[in-house]
Formats: sequence, C-alpha cells, structure tokens
Amino acid sequence: MNRRRFLSCLCGAPALGTAGLAAGTVPATGQALFLTSDLASTAGQVWQAWKEGYLAENGRVVDRLQQHASHSEGQGYGMVLAVEFGDRDAFSRMFDWTERHLALRSDALLSWRYLPDTANPVPDRNNAADGDLFYAWALMRAARRFSERRYLQRASDIAEALAQRCILPSPEDPARLLFLPAVQGFVHDERVTVNPSYLMPLAMNELAAATGVQELAQAARDGVALMARLASDGLVPDWVTVTPDGLEPAVDFSQNAGYEAMRVPLFLLWSGHDTHDAVRQMKRVYEQTVRPGAPVPTVIEPSSGVVLEASDDPGYRALAALLTCSGRAGQPGSDIPAFDPRQPYYPATLQMFAMIAVNEVTPQCIPI
Repeated sequence: MNRRRFLSCLCGAPALGTAGLAAGTVPATGQALFLTSDLASTAGQVWQAWKEGYLAENGRVVDRLQQHASHSEGQGYGMVLAVEFGDRDAFSRMFDWTERHLALRSDALLSWRYLPDTANPVPDRNNAADGDLFYAWALMRAARRFSERRYLQRASDIAEALAQRCILPSPEDPARLLFLPAVQGFVHDERVTVNPSYLMPLAMNELAAATGVQELAQAARDGVALMARLASDGLVPDWVTVTPDGLEPAVDFSQNAGYEAMRVPLFLLWSGHDTHDAVRQMKRVYEQTVRPGAPVPTVIEPSSGVVLEASDDPGYRALAALLTCSGRAGQPGSDIPAFDPRQPYYPATLQMFAMIAVNEVTPQCIPI
C-alpha cells in the first residue's frame, strides 16, 4: 500500500496547482488527511487544485453547473476539507463569507443558496439541514484544530437549532427520530419526506459528543437503521416518505438512486459502517456495471439496478473504486483515478471525501 504513489496518482492530472501547502500546515492528529510531513507537499497540490477550481478569493465555494451559485452544503464541505488540510486561511475566508451572506435567519441555521449577480441573491431563507450539519461539523473540528473556541460555540448553536427544528419523532414509530431536510416543506400532516443522504453519521456523532446535543446521535442511529430497511432489497433512493403505515415512495421527488443517494454509501463507509446493506448494494451495482473507459453510473433504478445516467467525471469513478475495493479480502489497491479540477464542483468534492475515507478507514484501497 504505497501512499506516495497514491498521492502522485491523485496529483497527476493536468492543470493542477503547484503552490501546495507547507509541511507545517498538515496536522498531526488522527483526523488529518495525510499524516507525514514528507507527503505534505504532494497532498497540498491536490488541495491547491481544489481551491483554484472551486473557491473564490472571497471564500465563496462556486458551483459552476448551478448558475455559479453557492450553497450552505458547499461552504460546509469546503470548510471540512480546509480543516483536514490544516488551511486556516481558507477556512477563515469561507467562514466569514458564509456568515455575511447565508447566516440571515432568525435562528442559528443558514439559508441554503446564494445566487450571484441578482437583485436578491438569497430569495429563499429556508435552510438545508445537510449544509448546516457539515458547516457545524467543520466548525467543531476547526475549534480543536485551530484553537478557536468561538467556532465551537457557533457549532453548538447550530447543533441546538438542528435538534429543535430539523429532528422530530417518526410518524411510524415515535421512539425513533427523523432528520428533516429543512425546517420548512417536508412535513405534511403525518407524512414526512426525508433524504437519506443528508445523514452523515460520523459528523452527527462527533457533534453530539462535542456539544452535548444527543438528539443528533440518536437521529444518526435511527437513520442508519432506516437506510438498512431501504437497502434490504435494493439501493437507497434519493428521497423517501415516512408515514404511520411505513415507508412509501416520495411523490414529487426523485425515487431513483441518483446524484444525492450516491453519498449514502460514502458517508456510511467513512463513518465505519463498511458492512452496511446500503454499502453492499451499491458495491454490487458498481461491480456489475463499472468498466475501464466506460462512464460510471450516476442515476440508477433502485430495485432493478438499471442504469439511467452515467458520467465520465473522475469523482464518480473514485466513489465506485472505493466501494468496489472496500471489504475485498486478499486484493489490496483500488482504481481511484487522478484528481482533475476541470470536473464540476460536486464530483470533485466527493472525490476529495473518498480520498479522506481511504486514508482514515480503508487503507487497503490506496492504489498500489
């Protein structure tokens, strides 16, 4: 398992930045992405490439495919990466921009989207719970990494607001908790629509431990159990509705396993649930469909496994390579491709997360 070759592969794509990060900026804690100083320069090139591709100088993470918009999700994702790479400056810029432009609600949560070059760049003040979750997680980790206590207080405020406004008892079983996608729009009478990919168990458990908001930990446990039910006979869908009578397809939402649900096995694996049925089901589909030189499935019919859309973006191939490798005995190494900042923000960021999961959870999947 050659980590140097792994990082060289990741940095081998054209158009990578060359500045890198100094060796001293790589943290020496267990949560670090790359733990040895001799690898810091190479790892820094990957991070520099991500920043050059998607992070504006003012701290705004830009999604070019979505009207050059920014989302609370993207700000949270970028800040998690900044902590992993020990980049205090990038973290501060993202935090400051987010607080100025998305922290507009009367509670501690963020508005979900910013549209540049418009008269009203934040027309919808509703939140996105996954964006809030990653934002709070990044702040909690940054408080420890950068010794900034104010970050932990902000994370605690968000955790409390999520517990009060985005976690509620399931209409099917009030002893279990559901993690709402947002404060508004997903509860209708006794029917609750949820997005399984909004759950990140590792983030929720770490936040609960650091802030004392235990509803996050219970919602994580119950969410993992819900995903196991959904994966009992197929892939976890993008959306599902929970009723007093059980689980139903989510009307007016995607019922496929698509661009949102692909995060489910990644987040489960990263959280240590490598044998979860949702991981096993997606791994099975990838093993049957992913071939060298062919596009990787991105939208799949959950029960049949029929591929509806596919993509050549290396970030999606990285996810497939990680899941295909995980749990495989006697065959170390994976086919994670080189990082390429020319791909869109979303697959690029998922690829960065896959890299973290490889280093933290599945070192057998480092390419040999």
